[in-house]
Amino acid sequence: MNTTEPLILAIDNGTQSVRALLFDTQGNLVGKGKQEIEPYFSEQPGWAEQHPEYFWDNLGKACELLWKNTEARPDQVAGVTLTAQRGTVVNLDEHGKPLRPAIIWLDQRHARVEGPVPGAWGWLFKLLRLEPTVDRFREKTQANWIAQNQPEIWAATRHFLLLSGYLNYRLTGQFRDSVGSQVGYIPFDYKRHQWAGPRDFKWLTMPVRREMLPELVKPGDKIGNLTEDAARQLGLSGPLPVIAAASDKACEILGSGGLTPDVGCMSYGTTATINTTSKRYLEPVRMMPPYPSALPGHYSTEVMIYRGFWMVSWFKREFGLREQKLAEQKGVEPEVLFDELVRAVPAGSMGLMLQPYWSPGVRQPGPEAKGSIIGFGDVHTRSHIYRAILEGLAYALREGKERIEKRSGVPIRRLRVAGGGSQSDAAMQLTADVFGLPAERPHTYETSGLGAAIDAAVGLGLHPDFETAVSAMTRVGDVFHPQADTEKLYERLYREVYLKMYPQLQPLYRKIRDITGYPD
Repeated sequence: MNTTEPLILAIDNGTQSVRALLFDTQGNLVGKGKQEIEPYFSEQPGWAEQHPEYFWDNLGKACELLWKNTEARPDQVAGVTLTAQRGTVVNLDEHGKPLRPAIIWLDQRHARVEGPVPGAWGWLFKLLRLEPTVDRFREKTQANWIAQNQPEIWAATRHFLLLSGYLNYRLTGQFRDSVGSQVGYIPFDYKRHQWAGPRDFKWLTMPVRREMLPELVKPGDKIGNLTEDAARQLGLSGPLPVIAAASDKACEILGSGGLTPDVGCMSYGTTATINTTSKRYLEPVRMMPPYPSALPGHYSTEVMIYRGFWMVSWFKREFGLREQKLAEQKGVEPEVLFDELVRAVPAGSMGLMLQPYWSPGVRQPGPEAKGSIIGFGDVHTRSHIYRAILEGLAYALREGKERIEKRSGVPIRRLRVAGGGSQSDAAMQLTADVFGLPAERPHTYETSGLGAAIDAAVGLGLHPDFETAVSAMTRVGDVFHPQADTEKLYERLYREVYLKMYPQLQPLYRKIRDITGYPD
């Protein structure tokens, strides 16, 4: 490798690991340190929390591993950037110290909704029949739960940050964060990419005050310089610039090369998503805004399958011990053997159909939704179940694709698939067949870190603009083309069965909720 070439250190703090990644200006990954983390601890059912310092400590460990496993030198690093999981919140006191564990985005606790939204907004939501949607927002707002249940902590809170804001504070000593990281139950104006205006209804639905929130900068702009302590934590020296990136999903899209609305960027991760990048503000579902893109001034039009690959992990844990042990004996990745499970049964899983609504939604699916599998028979084995899980996720994401197309008026002609599930050749082929489109795998698995590095490359002047940076730093690896006969079979199953499952099952889901009280 070129030992004089400038490099970018991208920190990717995901849900299950923290990764320290070194990229060159051509998008090549020249060094990696991966530190597995416990996603959360839970003191009560449904809670998901983690200590903020835990993330900071493991960021340092990831950097230690990086410098042990690369020939690159710390003095080659031109700048640092950070991307992180979305929607995780941190309360800090006046000295910048955490007051309580961070509430992780997977947390399921609900705040109390105490009466309608005050004033004209309340009347408007009632008139438009949007009260259930707004109440769901109020229930899920972590600040409301803290203020109601831990009022002494809320009273001491001087800074209310997302995890990205906390980590950028630890890096630079400044309360600044990227516009592209603002995803969650916070008073953010998703249309104008700034904190909500003083008359916005969000201020009436939560106790957050403007002075608690960080200063926002655009992706590619400078957040600050590394402090001496932070430089030591990262194994670097000197006050290197820290450049704003965006949330992990937004960076994944940029790192996949998704700059236009005709490219659908899919993520097979803890949360499964399909996204397009657009200059227009488009709500794929009414009252559900597009999220800020890692490309400044753009929007990520996203449809999400919450906990999308949760059931894949569940299956591997409950039914996949044999494959995991065999893989260890053979010295191969377990995914190779799980792919064999998929290929062991025909497309369509012999009529086994799965709907991946593991967690309730707000509008589509509604709060009564459940996951379901229909079509069981005595021919079915665990291989059929595993394939049906992957097919169900692909159907749900295809439904999201069609919703985005309907709203945007732009057909999606290409798919870029990233995330852990994209490493499965069987899942990639299945995706191409369900969508009837070529499924392209980016050249690197670390697309989220690469997207952050692209933001930094432009911010540091290593590339003159985003188009040039994306062209130089992203490219397609493997491509999976749809198979005509399989595509036709999936088309019929999708149109004639999958799309009818939720309308047919919705009344039964409501009965389940009424009878059993689940979910709350």
